Amino acid sequence: MNKVVGFFKECAAELRKVVWPSRDDVVSSVKVVIVSTIFIAIILGVLDLLFTTGMRVVF
Repeated sequence: MNKVVGFFKECAAELRKVVWPSRDDVVSSVKVVIVSTIFIAIILGVLDLLFTTGMRVVF
């Protein structure tokens, strides 16, 4: 039981050392992820359209 209590005490001590990001940092990171996801989705959609059109022309 002492090991379990010691484990949780060590976890709490490590969490106190963590430097948490500010709200502005998190918001800007989320914006980057959303914009890059939309950009990649558009690229993949265009490529899919091109390949589908190409296959219909060939076959």
